[in-house]
Amino acid sequence: MTTTVVPLEYAPNGASARKTKMEPKKSIARFFKKYLFEGQRFHDEGNEDGPKVVIPEDADWMERFALNHRKLLGFCLPLMFMWTWWWIYAIKHNILALYPYRYAMPVTMAFGSFIGGMTCEGGGAIAFPVMTLILQINPTIARDFALMIQSCGMTAAAATILYMGVALEWHSIVFCSLGAAFGIVIGIEFVDPYMSKAQKKMFFVSIWFSFACALFLLNTQKKRKTYLRIQMFNWWKAIVLVVTGFAGGVLTSFSGSGVCVCSFSILTLLFSINEKIATQTSIILIANNVLVGFFWRAKINETISQLAWEYWLCAAPVAALTGPMGSFLGSFVHRQTLACAVYLLETVAIIGGFIIVKPGIGLTIACAAIVIGGFGFFYCLSKIGIALLRTYPDEKQKNIAGLNAEAIQA
Repeated sequence: MTTTVVPLEYAPNGASARKTKMEPKKSIARFFKKYLFEGQRFHDEGNEDGPKVVIPEDADWMERFALNHRKLLGFCLPLMFMWTWWWIYAIKHNILALYPYRYAMPVTMAFGSFIGGMTCEGGGAIAFPVMTLILQINPTIARDFALMIQSCGMTAAAATILYMGVALEWHSIVFCSLGAAFGIVIGIEFVDPYMSKAQKKMFFVSIWFSFACALFLLNTQKKRKTYLRIQMFNWWKAIVLVVTGFAGGVLTSFSGSGVCVCSFSILTLLFSINEKIATQTSIILIANNVLVGFFWRAKINETISQLAWEYWLCAAPVAALTGPMGSFLGSFVHRQTLACAVYLLETVAIIGGFIIVKPGIGLTIACAAIVIGGFGFFYCLSKIGIALLRTYPDEKQKNIAGLNAEAIQA
């Protein structure tokens, strides 16, 4: 009788045991790679593996360096510009002396601008509830500060995005920015003055929570088809974007942030744009819109309070650093990671709003109506978006191929 000795590494049981031991490590590695290191999408990429940087043969050392290190330069150049003018101004006017009294907002914006640059939320989505709910600052001052600080943080983040060449939806940038410019001016002049402090606080957290619900709805659609740009763009889609921008501008007029919510929702739910593309596009829109609002409040109304100016001067260098940092890191992570951050932030915000503001029965009903109505609106958008998918050329070809295969089998 001959006995065959099988080495452990080749034995089925041994292999199974070894595989079992390796699975937890592999699964953890896959988890981190998928949700935190997914990779970026660039406007000049030929495929999903990444951009193909073409360096001319006659390029000098500076051009080669710029092409090979555009990610690093995209992060550093806006920061260097912002910090240069800030340090010159701070030294001349002794801004450092304000920090013992105005440190709250620099600390807040270290987190707020990072989240604003990483997600579709602007930094104002963090600054406004912190100032109004926790610090009990007048909502008008909080709104002005949100516009001002995003003019640094989100503009720096936008510069990083543009320099890096990250893929964007340019139809939305052009038409939403047009509508948002009119919306924020009309909102500042004719909407904001007629809202109470409690209404501004609670409407803000309610609208953002309904957006979080819409994002959750979006992510329940498994293996949905997404695009890098709006398909079959035409006149009615341009009008939708203008109206979307206008609504976002009005929301920004009393809360300092809003066009990002409207743009992201329309792009993802109605036009099936990839969430990462919609997020980066929203950052460009925020930067455009807050600059308009900042200019209007500072140069036309001339009513920005001294407190808002002091908070802004102290928080500007922080936002200029963390905004591009969030944008840079956010372009790598998975869309589900960004979505989970939004769920958490908006849940905390609306719970905190009800605890701190303690709204009356009328305002509570209004907030509930906003959340329920907003969710219903976003649900309808998602259904229309699914219907639109069937009209796109690639989906039509897929359906035709499926029908032909069925016919051949029959």
